[in-house]
Amino acid sequence: MNTKDNRILQRCKRNLERRLDVRTWSDQPKPMLSATNVRYEMSDRVRAISCGGIGAFLQLAQRVGLVDAIDRRLHLLKRYLPYHESDHVLNIAFNTLAGGTCLDDIEWRRQDEVFLDALGAERIPDPTTAGDFTRRFSEQDVVALMDAANEVRVKLWRERLSDEERREAIIDVDGTLAPTTGECKGGMGLSYNGVWGYHPLIVSLSNTGEPIYVANRPGNRPSHDGAAAWMDRGAALAREGGFLRVIFRGDTDFSLTAKFDGWHDEGDGFAFGIDAMPNLVKIAEGLEKKAWKPLNRRIEKVPEGSRRRRPENVKERIVVEKEYENIRLTGETVAEVRYRPTKCKRDYRLVILKKDLSVERGERLLFEDVRHFFYITNLEEMSAEDAVRFANERCDQENLIDQLKNGLNALRMPVGDLVSNWAYMVMASLAWTLKAWFALVMHHGERRTQVLRMEFRRFRRALVEVPAQIVKTGRRIVYRLLGYNDWVRTLLGTFERIRRLKVGVT
Repeated sequence: MNTKDNRILQRCKRNLERRLDVRTWSDQPKPMLSATNVRYEMSDRVRAISCGGIGAFLQLAQRVGLVDAIDRRLHLLKRYLPYHESDHVLNIAFNTLAGGTCLDDIEWRRQDEVFLDALGAERIPDPTTAGDFTRRFSEQDVVALMDAANEVRVKLWRERLSDEERREAIIDVDGTLAPTTGECKGGMGLSYNGVWGYHPLIVSLSNTGEPIYVANRPGNRPSHDGAAAWMDRGAALAREGGFLRVIFRGDTDFSLTAKFDGWHDEGDGFAFGIDAMPNLVKIAEGLEKKAWKPLNRRIEKVPEGSRRRRPENVKERIVVEKEYENIRLTGETVAEVRYRPTKCKRDYRLVILKKDLSVERGERLLFEDVRHFFYITNLEEMSAEDAVRFANERCDQENLIDQLKNGLNALRMPVGDLVSNWAYMVMASLAWTLKAWFALVMHHGERRTQVLRMEFRRFRRALVEVPAQIVKTGRRIVYRLLGYNDWVRTLLGTFERIRRLKVGVT
């Protein structure tokens, strides 16, 4: 960052801090929002866009080799009149990155001449052309597109993750229902809960929160259908990226016992939930009392200063007043035994979580109940308590799936059949991938962790939706930022690091 930019940022920060500083106000005679004499005028020369951070992500895609990898691996167009495959892919990804929620939002960007200038484009594909492009894909083409992104991904992992960060790759896997109201969507199915749509499979790297593989399936397919092959692909990708060990996590649907021995022999770890089958419940009920140890879920932090009085629990009061049936957790204990699934040739750790419950109505205790939850793992270095916590951390993938659904709107199924919607999923989810790559390029520190874990909407507001004047000179496109927030320094600093990246991160 040059001296001038640094001086401007410091001045903006001082002015904002002065404006928002805590002060003692006198009684104000009128409301704070008092702008009444408002006028609008068209600017003659200053041309600006609201998403001024978009240029950094275009440079990122180019400098890390994503554009080249897409054009090299994906062959859907015989002639480029005028767009390349990478133009179509990034058009959908950047529409998502700029706040678009559907294909039709591309038209807003297409009609914005300043946005086109910011990307150095004469024009971009319209929504109809973008939809037609998704229909060119076969299943092999969708895989080729994911492989293009993964080619870049492994290089970034090797370059930008430390040896400690690459010690273990934690691969989470889960399915999610993507409903659709369309009646003519090819390949959709009726799910177990009576909803029409698709059932995408998400395989992600927990370390960085990246969806490394997305596979679309009909809505009536079980969660684990085809998962083993994609999990093996994810493990191979992690090893190629320099990770020393792979650990799989998933819920009971992904406890693929036929794969356990193979994963164990390859040195991979796993931690899955397993269904509470009658034989397992019998094992749990037959354990002696001394085999159970208490499970402490939370580490209590000593608050600074005086404790605030806890407010009334309104829900609890209503449940008691209305005499609703209420199941209350009274305690949790864990135990472990050795267990050999039918399809395995060796024993593994079976960690059992016992939840003690009281079933109440109003203030009356009806009866006490016990429920058992089972986890199977080959991670011998963990205690039983840590194994339960580690397996439950898989639930963080639900946040990623929620972001893909509601943050990026990547699972909206806007086109006509299973494969074309699969292609759209992959292209739209590249916006999240670019977010993760942006974080990997940043300096190691708190801000990097914040960007990796940041919700997509907040990420857009912090690093993408920065107003910028676009100035085209003879050989450059200058983004002159017109707004300030606490993340502008991070944007400018990371952009300088992106500019210094070697193409393809070689």
